[in-house]
Parts: sequence; C-alpha cells; structure tokens
Amino acid sequence: MLGNFSYHNATKIYFGEDSLNYLSEELPKYGKNIVLIYGGGSIKKNGVYESVVAILKANGKNIVEDGGVMPNPTAEKLREGVRIAKAAKADLLLAVGGGSCCDYAKAVSVSVHCDDDPWEKYFDRFEEPDCEIVPVGCVLTMAGTGSEMNGGSVITNRATKQKVGHVFGENVMPKFSILNPRFTMSLPKRQMVAGVYDIFNHICEQYFSGEDDNVSDDLAEALMRSVIRNSLVAVENPTDYEARSNIMWAATWALNTLLSRGKTTDWMVHMLGQAAGAYTDATHGMTLAAVSLPYYRHILPYGLAKFKRFAIEVWDICAEGKTDEEIANAGLLAMENWMRKIGVAQHLSELGATEEMIEGIADATFILDGGYKVLDRPEVVQILKESL
Repeated sequence: MLGNFSYHNATKIYFGEDSLNYLSEELPKYGKNIVLIYGGGSIKKNGVYESVVAILKANGKNIVEDGGVMPNPTAEKLREGVRIAKAAKADLLLAVGGGSCCDYAKAVSVSVHCDDDPWEKYFDRFEEPDCEIVPVGCVLTMAGTGSEMNGGSVITNRATKQKVGHVFGENVMPKFSILNPRFTMSLPKRQMVAGVYDIFNHICEQYFSGEDDNVSDDLAEALMRSVIRNSLVAVENPTDYEARSNIMWAATWALNTLLSRGKTTDWMVHMLGQAAGAYTDATHGMTLAAVSLPYYRHILPYGLAKFKRFAIEVWDICAEGKTDEEIANAGLLAMENWMRKIGVAQHLSELGATEEMIEGIADATFILDGGYKVLDRPEVVQILKESL
C-alpha cells in the first residue's frame, strides 16, 4: 500500500537525436546573459560545445564560460562559480555535461543571490533557498545521475573530507533538459558502466524499503530489468543507439522522484559510497558498486521478503526447492555476476581506499533510517572493511 503523497516535476524534457534543436525554443524565455557550465573539455572534442555555442550566438546571447567542473564538484569550485555567475549577471545557467555539471549548476543557482557561504548554508546546515534562484537548463552528455530531472546537488568539501547531497525543491529543478543519446557515445567504457551502476543503485535505494505490494516497486523492477538488459548490449556495442537511449531514459526515471512516492527509501549505499568518495575522489558509480553487496548482504535478513522478490522478479531465480534465504542470496549472486560482466568496481581498494581510511570514512557516513536496518557505527565499519 502506498502512503499519502504529492507529485510534481517541473522539468521539461527534450529527448532524441534532434533534441538539441529545441534549445532555440527555450532560450527566448530567458535574458541575454548565459553562463555556459561544462567539465574538463570533452564537449570541445566531440562537437557538442561548438553546436551549443552556435545556437546561443544565433539567439543573440552573451556567453560567459564556467569550465573545469570536476567529476566530484568541490566547495571551492562552487564558490568560484558563484563569483562568475554574479559578475555575468546570469539570466540562465546552462550545464552541458554529465550529472556533476548539472549538480554544480543547481548549487550555483541557489547561491548567486545569497550572502551566506553556499557550503555552510546548504551542505552543512541544510537550509532551503530564501533568495532569488537563477534558472538552470541542462544538455546531458552522460547518463547516470538523473540530475537532469530532479533538485539534487552533491558537493565535496576537500578540506573536511565530506561529500554531501542536498535535495532542493521543485523550484531548483532544471527548467528544461536536452537528452540526445548520441552525446553519450564518446564516453570511455569505464564512465559508461559507472553511470549504469549509478542508475541501478538509484532504483535499489528506493526499492529496498517497505514490505507492501505497490506500483512503485513494480515500476522499479521493470526499470532494473531494462538497465540490466541494455547495459549488457551497450558493453558489447557502445554505439548501439537503442541500448544507449534506453539507458539514458531509464536514468532519468530512476531519480526524477516518481519511484519514491508513497514509500520510505534507504540511501545508505549512497551514504557509504559518498563518504568513501570524499576520501578517494573516485567515480561516484564505482564507489556505490564497491559497497553495495557487503551492505545488502548485511541487511538481507531484515528485509528478506523484498530480497526474495528481487531475486525472482529481477533476476529470474527459480524458487523451487530453495528456502527464502537461498533464493534471496541467489539474487545477490546474480547481481554480483552482472556487475562483473559490465566491469564495475568490486572493492574500495580498487579505488584507492586503504585500511587506514576506514575509521575516517565511517565518521563521514551519514546514518539514515529509511531502510530495513538502522546501522550503528560498528556495523558501518564492518561493512566498509568487507568492501575493501
């Protein structure tokens, strides 16, 4: 049974090979000053930058660039972006890149007209915006985070070794997002599969909570099966348009807040993975992959019915002659085998984590209570050790 909820998503999506053409439909809604946000420069190699700039110029926009957004955007970079957007008198922040660029743009959007330090206000005190918000638009080049259709933003503070997310309200969601699967095809395989696992785990975080039969879990199972099927195709043939387009669309639906309606949700894999990422600066999807199986095996006895359902409905495990525990564990084994096939990290040590970091990572892990088991600190330490 679903609980009471409201649902509204403010983001308009343009999807497909011709989707960038619709940027010209959106631009007249905003003023002349556009801050163009992007990452390390890959969009200049694959032609996306040139195409976007041409459209901005054709629409008479003033372009101020804010490049160099790193995979785990930092508090220092956020403060720099606020200075750039203020000086530009930004009317629109246009993020062209992956989820990190989108996350970063949203963090800048709520900070440009705020006098407080953005890290302290939003990622330490977790306050909501009380100032004018600069609109955000996204041109997505990597599938994974779902940031193109939600209010989430994750920022890393290197000084304090914290990686913290803040989910803002619908007024911070991108006003529009442009999703062309072709733009994702120049990604290295490692980035592609990290995005795939990020998608899968977003679904798991919302699925592994509650015991009731509900529509949200039915949708989650269908999305997980789609991600599994299409990821195997994409690993073999990274230019398969059908597989890449299905992955990209699944990423958006995995975290546009629909699946979580009427449910509690877990998110402890993200808390563990983000804490590890703050220490290693490793790719987000890889940190999630490294901690997932130890965490799920730890909480399986407390959510046995759902893990059994996961095994049967997602992994097609035959239940005949098996106990519930055997069925549930067979599902996690099937998940592990899939993770190996697509090539995501299996251990935090692969990502640079060491035994000496464990206590610090544990200290940086936020404990949430929406899943099947509220962890205590010794359990966090044990899971992290098993993840090494």
